[in-house]
Amino acid sequence: MPNIPNALLQQYVKLTEFLGVALGPDYEVALHDLTDKNRSIIAIANGHISGREIGAPLTNVALSILMDRSYETQDYRLHYSGVSANGKQLRSCTMFIKQSGRLIGMLCINFDDSRYQAVSEQILRLCHPDPFARRLSQPEENPPAQSPPYRPETFRNSTEAVALDAIHHELGRLGVSAERLTSDERLQIISALEESGIFLLKGSVKDVAAGLRCSQASVYRYLAQIRK
Repeated sequence: MPNIPNALLQQYVKLTEFLGVALGPDYEVALHDLTDKNRSIIAIANGHISGREIGAPLTNVALSILMDRSYETQDYRLHYSGVSANGKQLRSCTMFIKQSGRLIGMLCINFDDSRYQAVSEQILRLCHPDPFARRLSQPEENPPAQSPPYRPETFRNSTEAVALDAIHHELGRLGVSAERLTSDERLQIISALEESGIFLLKGSVKDVAAGLRCSQASVYRYLAQIRK
């Protein structure tokens, strides 16, 4: 067991291992320690699903939860979508670990149901024409809206990768490239990154500066302007 100062989180380390074995190889179980400034994974089972290891940073969804403080009125978040390391769709759930009302950790379960979807489609084809089976396996045309509307969760092994994901999303939204950003566009992107919680990650200023082709001092100036 890793050296974890918080006694409550130490118990969740063993629970992470247990759930990974009990649920099986299609379920990834990851435990984040939020009492440490790195806010990283301290225990993980079946990490092959997301491709992460101990020390991996918080995801974009976990950062959004920290920013909107929804954990203050909820004990968990269920069944939101994620994308695995190899591009498979995951169904994710997160439990908020609190101590005296303070959020100290997150226990996350990510389920890869691709094997079961493949089997169900094969069974349907045995007794129904292919068009019928395809229609049943397709997603709803108007699925119920999720609230709040997070982007799909992405899983990365480094702060740099999390920051670059967020930067690329904002560049795509604005339809610009990092090399041709105006000062106002750069301000918009850094403001969006601040709102998404990217700067909660240790070392993210350096990664954002590299991704936006500017200096760290410039990022700090933009942040000071935004935070006023």
